[in-house]
Amino acid sequence: MHVLARKAPSTLRLTFIPTSTSYSTARVRTVLSRLHSSTSSPIPRPTPPPPNPTRVPSPVHNKWRGFLQLVGRVALITVIGATGTFYYITHKERTPGPQLPFDPSKKTLVVLGSGWGATSLLKRLDTEDYNTIVISPKNFFLFTPLLPSVAVGTLSTRSVLQPTRYITRHKARQVSVVEAEATSVDPVNKTVTFTDTSPLRPLEPTNTIHYDYLVYAVGAETQTFGIPGVKEHACFMKEIGDAEEMQRRFLDCVETAAFPGTSEEEKRRLLHMVVVGGGPTGIEVAGELHDFLEEDLKSWYPELHPYMRLTLVEALPNVLPTFSKELIAYTERTFKESRIDIMTATMVKGIKPTSVLLKPKDGSEQEVDCGLVVWAAGNTNRQLTKDLMAKLPDEQSNKRGILIDNHLRMLGAPSIFAIGDCTSTSYAPTAQVASQQGAYLAGMFKLIAKRDALESQLGQLTENKKEGENTNDEAVKEAEGIKRRMGRIQLKPFEYSHQGSLAYIGSDKAIADLPIFGREWSSGGVATYLFWRSAYLSSLFSFRNRMLVAGDWLRAKFFGRNLIHSFLPFARDAVVR
Repeated sequence: MHVLARKAPSTLRLTFIPTSTSYSTARVRTVLSRLHSSTSSPIPRPTPPPPNPTRVPSPVHNKWRGFLQLVGRVALITVIGATGTFYYITHKERTPGPQLPFDPSKKTLVVLGSGWGATSLLKRLDTEDYNTIVISPKNFFLFTPLLPSVAVGTLSTRSVLQPTRYITRHKARQVSVVEAEATSVDPVNKTVTFTDTSPLRPLEPTNTIHYDYLVYAVGAETQTFGIPGVKEHACFMKEIGDAEEMQRRFLDCVETAAFPGTSEEEKRRLLHMVVVGGGPTGIEVAGELHDFLEEDLKSWYPELHPYMRLTLVEALPNVLPTFSKELIAYTERTFKESRIDIMTATMVKGIKPTSVLLKPKDGSEQEVDCGLVVWAAGNTNRQLTKDLMAKLPDEQSNKRGILIDNHLRMLGAPSIFAIGDCTSTSYAPTAQVASQQGAYLAGMFKLIAKRDALESQLGQLTENKKEGENTNDEAVKEAEGIKRRMGRIQLKPFEYSHQGSLAYIGSDKAIADLPIFGREWSSGGVATYLFWRSAYLSSLFSFRNRMLVAGDWLRAKFFGRNLIHSFLPFARDAVVR
């Protein structure tokens, strides 16, 4: 038997054909033809589905896609522009350019102080007209409205300080900054004597310089009213060192109260904080302390929270005497809700290491135990100011401060311009007044420089005329022209423009008295608190300080305030021993 087979698909069966003669040739051919047809026909394949018709995007989808693309481009351009602007501003502030040297032909302008008035003047002064010298025991400007925030660790120290050279190095002409204490001013001979009080110079070398114009902006010091124990046991709120000392002493009270074995009575005494002064500074200190206690110490010292207590003492019948009655009532309600005790019409008779003596108007004197007393109650003249006023007894008869005219010139000494807290005027001794006075003087000195230049030209023509030179008509016409130009230079008197009053009262609330469209608008609450922050942020003198303060606010919001207790130098030495 023979087997006939071909290469076929796996489904094809082999056909066995016998070789007997019973099968005819036709039968064989039939079988072979069927085998050939079965192997040669293709295997049917599945028909692929027809392609889907092309989807046309809807108009809404196109608009949304275009909107997202536009938003992406705008966001990219904004980020690039903001980054470039940030780099340009910071680079410009950090890299001052070359300055003109001192010019012997220019007059000398001496500025005493580096506070609000002096810094506002330096910011706007055209130094090309003068040889300017700044003398101050501090080589920085302190943004005092935010000082209570530094005292509780909300802001760091460097955020509210602006080095004076950061301003003077960007002026057209060189400005000499001398860190020294002025000890004497001679209004007759026009001299200033100053001393280097650095501990590196134990001999305290002194120096005396001559001035043509003097800007007296030394400020004031804290008023204690002769009450015993204030200087020895209270914390002031005037300088950056005061805020740092308050923070150290406050945390010292907290850590001492947390010491094992401390009695209940001692805990209540240590954690009772007394703020003396119901003005904006005292109110803000009390508000910041309340936030510190509730937002931070309550979380990290929960066992001490029931012992914490705040008391505000004010000698007047109510707090915030410069604000409206509505805001005074709102502040008192807020303090009551925050469990801050307010004692108005109460005098402080003395301060001891562990207590404060209080005398209400209609009550007897009482001794109140406390761990910390913060003194924010008024200003008084510095000794330098008293000595200067004593040299002009006829003109300077007011003991409250230096008397000045409408152009801020000291009575009896027209070459001295006095601004800020050291003066006695009808304006409140605030940073806003001093800042506007400094800006006014910057414009004044520009006009004075023009007038002095014209006087110098006129004097030169007069001298030439006496010597027989330039006696023709052209010289006479030139002299008359100079006189006419001098007559057109008019020095306008200073006018204070009140921009409103702000104060933070704690619990993320603030109050504001604002003059809008000729009316006084009073506002208080969370929205006013946001306005308070934005107003203070815009009032800072440099972009650097704005970024630092904003960063500190965010840090305190997300990570809390500073709770690190740093010892005083003498205390640290004692611990080491």
